[in-house]
Amino acid sequence: MPDQNVPPHRARDDGRRAERPRSGAHSHGEPPYAPPTRTPFSDGYDRHAGGRHGADPYGGHRAGDGHATGGHRAGGQWPDPRPTAGHPAGRYPDDGYVTDRYPTGGYAADGHPDPSGDNRRGPRWVGPQGGADVQPGRPATDVLPDLDDDEDDDRRRTGRRRALIALTGTAAVVAGGTALALSPQGAGLIDALLGTGGGDATAPAVTDGSAARPSGQQPSTVRTYTEQNESYMGSRAGEVLKKNSPVTGKSHSGPASAAAETKVTVKTVLAKDPVRHLAQRATFGATPKVMADIEKLGIDAWLRDQLDPDKIAPTPAELRLAELRTLKMSIPQLREQREALDANGVHADDETVWATIARQIWSDRQLFEVMVDFWTDFLHVAAYFEGSRMQRASFETEVIRKHALGNYADMLVAANRHPALLTYLNQAQSSKDKVNENLARENLELYSVGVDGGYTEADVRQAALLQTGRGVREDQYVYRPERHYVGEVRIMGFQHANNSAEGGEAAADAYFRYLALHESTARYVATNLATRFVSDTPPKSLVDRLAKAYTTSKGAIKPVLMSLFSASEFWASVGQKVRRPMEYLVATYRVLGVSPETPAGYQHSNANRTAFAEGLRQIKGKLEELGQFPAGQPTPNGYPDVYVAWTSAGTMVNGWNEAGNILTGNRKMFTYRRPEELVPAPPATAGAYLDALAQRLVFQKLTDDQKKIILEIAGVQAGTKVDATFDGAIVPVARAILASPMHHLR
Repeated sequence: MPDQNVPPHRARDDGRRAERPRSGAHSHGEPPYAPPTRTPFSDGYDRHAGGRHGADPYGGHRAGDGHATGGHRAGGQWPDPRPTAGHPAGRYPDDGYVTDRYPTGGYAADGHPDPSGDNRRGPRWVGPQGGADVQPGRPATDVLPDLDDDEDDDRRRTGRRRALIALTGTAAVVAGGTALALSPQGAGLIDALLGTGGGDATAPAVTDGSAARPSGQQPSTVRTYTEQNESYMGSRAGEVLKKNSPVTGKSHSGPASAAAETKVTVKTVLAKDPVRHLAQRATFGATPKVMADIEKLGIDAWLRDQLDPDKIAPTPAELRLAELRTLKMSIPQLREQREALDANGVHADDETVWATIARQIWSDRQLFEVMVDFWTDFLHVAAYFEGSRMQRASFETEVIRKHALGNYADMLVAANRHPALLTYLNQAQSSKDKVNENLARENLELYSVGVDGGYTEADVRQAALLQTGRGVREDQYVYRPERHYVGEVRIMGFQHANNSAEGGEAAADAYFRYLALHESTARYVATNLATRFVSDTPPKSLVDRLAKAYTTSKGAIKPVLMSLFSASEFWASVGQKVRRPMEYLVATYRVLGVSPETPAGYQHSNANRTAFAEGLRQIKGKLEELGQFPAGQPTPNGYPDVYVAWTSAGTMVNGWNEAGNILTGNRKMFTYRRPEELVPAPPATAGAYLDALAQRLVFQKLTDDQKKIILEIAGVQAGTKVDATFDGAIVPVARAILASPMHHLR
């Protein structure tokens, strides 16, 4: 049988890809998801060369091409499509290889990462190798961009930069790296954040774990997608966080009761305020309005409202999404208008990403949007792939958003009847004569029971046979009975006669529902939810309760979330989650009160895109630069959800600078609140003004050390009289607060 499990067609193969060129991370040469090649066997099945747990399934470069090898493949090798340091997720040069990410010297002769090299996943949020590589003994300021390039006074500029480094050394430590924590102030604050013995995230060699324990692996040695969160947390930086996380807890009668009765014992710089904690975890970032709403309604009532998003009125920004002309188009409509849309540079996959960003920033249905993002990473179909222009927007609407607070069994069935998933994972190529097992495998490994859920290679092959017949015609799902394998199947306890081609579709649907409600799926979903909302190392006690709630409710999501918010582990986990790059930028837009309204005097010249749409496009471009945007991960495992995976000093500084740009209103198509107006009637002295500004931006007090550092940035003493502009220093002062751990943590 010919090998059917080959990567989908890519632009670099012949340079004739029909998809349009893209700017930013998804340039014309970007490879879509490229499944591992497989070796055909005499029994009629295509298998991964070496088995699923052989060499890194995404690491195979061609031997002898001068690039690093990450495990060779029988039947041909493909470049590793994982994100690369220095390139946002999914960004590649036109030839598909990134020599500065995987240097030949960084790999041992057997194709596995050399522990002496830096082979961690990129791009990274805080750490030593993300574009601002600080070496011991080298002044940190030598590698940081000029954070005060608008300041004329050289002495004040230098003082501000040094002070900001001291302040944000704390953020670097708490976010998992030590690149910017080399100052005495930064080193001294680690105990207050994570306790003593903070660990060295920059250590060049593996210092814990063993080959037998997955959590001891370094990220680039992970052989399966689903090990990634656990593996990252096996680093020394991850071990530090484990020691400071709640280990057990109990369930309460409701969220408000749990909040009132739970004592926070972890070491953290964050205020142990349950209202602030809920606002930061259940939204994309607290705002004065969110804080006031929770205070007014109470925790229970606010959560009830958030769990019923259809009753929450759309915001002005959501109403403006009508300006994205493809957002409500069906697949047939997109096909019918393809030429006109292409001629105007309008594409549904782009507009879907832009709309998601707008909702994250401006929607009042915040918990719903958080869950949309969660499922986008869990049941992941990348934003861009061959066919995404026609298919991806519908997947967002009809699968993810439709079922985000519904039932996961319904979501999984809907996904496996959607052309986007079938195209993305090559199911349309599969038939009873030429079986492709890509989707069958990912349904098990990524979308249900997980790699440790108990399935075998025989289960994958049986599932692949059962799923034959599902395909795509004219960008829409179609079932072709003539392509379906007929015969009994047995998969992880599921058994079906599958005795007719016409009944094959219903048989597979029954299998998907069985899979969605499997006890291993319950635990896998529970673990991922606890990781998203509670801690990078979620307590077993909580995972057990969430899995039980999932099973009892037969896959319904709302009861699981209520169980989570009623758990003491949730309320005790203050300061245990760090914002990823997208979360940081979105939270910054939210807290600064940026409005989607276009100023009356704004001159906009693009006839094919409104000013609002152009602003969203630009924000998406910045998110690409930071390494994370909605559905941006090109591979089907979605973005990792633990802080150690996002360690890049360069990316972190980029985020701080963008916060400064937002403070000064850099995207003129939006309306900004002037920084000197963030605090109404500001106090007359610098110390009191700083207290009020911190309360406005991070909803808590700063420590005495942090206040001293930020006042140094402004070049004033606490008792100095200042005006509303902080005597001209309001932007660097506000930016310093937004660079603090109080804004990085959620």
